Amino acid sequence: MSEFTDRVEKKLISYLPKADNEDIEKLVSSMEYSLTAGGKRVRPMLTVEFAKICGGSEEAAMPFACALEMIHTYSLIHDDLPCMDNDDLRRGKPTNHKVYGEATALLAGNALLTHAFEVLVSKEAVRLNGYEKCVKAVGVLSECAGVNGMLGGQMIDLESEGKKTDAEHLRIMDNKKTGALMTAAAKLGCISAGAADEQLSAACEYASNIGLAFQIIDDMLDVTSTTETLGKPVGSDNENEKSTYVALLGLDECRRLSEELTYRAVSSLDIFNEDAGKLKDFAFYLLKREK
Repeated sequence: MSEFTDRVEKKLISYLPKADNEDIEKLVSSMEYSLTAGGKRVRPMLTVEFAKICGGSEEAAMPFACALEMIHTYSLIHDDLPCMDNDDLRRGKPTNHKVYGEATALLAGNALLTHAFEVLVSKEAVRLNGYEKCVKAVGVLSECAGVNGMLGGQMIDLESEGKKTDAEHLRIMDNKKTGALMTAAAKLGCISAGAADEQLSAACEYASNIGLAFQIIDDMLDVTSTTETLGKPVGSDNENEKSTYVALLGLDECRRLSEELTYRAVSSLDIFNEDAGKLKDFAFYLLKREK
């Protein structure tokens, strides 16, 4: 994972735009600050691994993977803003708006969102994947990051604050807020490789299950971990009066459910035979994570 993360970091930096005016340099610096602040790089890893087990290559999938990570990073910048979660820490560092100011952080998120689609149709992406695959990738990422995907999930989250809800409501929200970009990651890898329909279906099932398990574990860590370990404030869900799986189901049931979802994800990879070993290991890695 560390070697893969290093490769992703280098590619992300290489895709950053160059400022053509000194007044814009602060914006690019703000983009780079959050884009290179660390993280597990879960989504790029899924994109690349699904491309590889479907007969593609890391090189061809990497532009798609990096574009997706830019979308994910923009969402984190905006999540941390005072008008949203109002967080001071992200991955153990001051959040973007604490360093660059609220206005610049807002623009940095917008810039990453916009630039992601430039990367998807860049000369490199087209050379490695062809126009048709790049267009498909734009469609998938637009849908998964949009109103009925990640943004829709975020809106449901905002509307749910301070209200009593149930586990099914949380599932719908998290399938959009967290699961949509996980599914996008799997789909982009399949698109890059020209995967068969049954491979794409299995990839989506895997991504959907680990996406929900990922969110349940996040809710658990917000209760059981520390700010030092997580690199962000713990207990914020309770402070923001958010319904969580832990609050609704309890820790024991959350552990059971996250394990069940992980095994479902692993089972969905059976059509890939031994080629899916890394993705199976990765599912269990996410299940056991402590941050």
